[in-house]
Amino acid sequence: MTDFKQRVFSGVQPSGNLTLGNYLGAIKNWVGLQDKYETIFCVVDLHAITTWQEPDVLRNATREVAAGMIASGVDPKKSIIFNQSQVPAHAELAWIFNCVARMGWLNRMTQFKEKAGKHKERASVGLYVYPDLMAADILAYLATHVPVGADQKQHLELTRDIAQKFNSDYGVDFFPEVEPLIFGAATRVMSLRDGTAKMSKSDPSENSRINLTDDRDLIAKKIRKARTDSEPLPGSVEALENRAEAKNLVNIFAALSNRDASDICIEYEGKGFADFKNDLADLSVSVLGPITEEMSRMMDDTAYLDGILREGAVNANRMASPILDQVHEIVGFLRP
Repeated sequence: MTDFKQRVFSGVQPSGNLTLGNYLGAIKNWVGLQDKYETIFCVVDLHAITTWQEPDVLRNATREVAAGMIASGVDPKKSIIFNQSQVPAHAELAWIFNCVARMGWLNRMTQFKEKAGKHKERASVGLYVYPDLMAADILAYLATHVPVGADQKQHLELTRDIAQKFNSDYGVDFFPEVEPLIFGAATRVMSLRDGTAKMSKSDPSENSRINLTDDRDLIAKKIRKARTDSEPLPGSVEALENRAEAKNLVNIFAALSNRDASDICIEYEGKGFADFKNDLADLSVSVLGPITEEMSRMMDDTAYLDGILREGAVNANRMASPILDQVHEIVGFLRP
């Protein structure tokens, strides 16, 4: 029986700029996990190439994501930070999981349908088996917990299915059943132009999102231009239910200020959005401005970032290699 440690794994794709959604929905929460769990945070560059990436752009984006993590407070002395392609266990275990997972399971994955759209016959095989690689990312370290947003719950359920089937097929109690970690008000940050759509790097409108590379003036400008409605702010969260844009901005305010959304509603009850958005702009600049500036400083020193990722990969390999060796033994691979 495997002795499961309390270990967290999570990752971010290096495809496009990191956004406020990445920060509030993931990275900000990671910072608080470092003193509670053994933490492993990964720039998932293997996932990124499920759609074609310009090589130089991919290299730059990988460094930028690492810089965003560190500037936000993910500490290389407390957490393992690395890029996925430097640790071969991810790809090797993913192949084993390709042979464990069932076609019917993958056919139910809604993200593939959304990303492939009407042209699924032209989508890469990598995009189709993406969830198996995600399972390998987690289970290569016997991680017990994964921070997830609403759009990743289905993939985590698949990871649990794969772990259970592997254990059952081989009569072992090897892989843990991974538990989700779900956080507060802004786990799903919505577009500043459409409160019903998730804030996305791929949205053609730059005003739909705040990038962690935006300077202070641009952050403030985007908040002030965010879409709202004509009604004053209500005194309760429940009254925001059918006001998507207002609800999104209140949730962002709550997450950036580490307060409950209900407190924000009480404070601004009856007020219009002009004053609210001015205050939110000031808050956003005070929180995100230093992160943006530290990211810029680190991107001017790529040797430092590459060193962090290289050291993280050494530590990740050290952790994953013996686990993969045990998988080989369980599966029946002949080893040297």
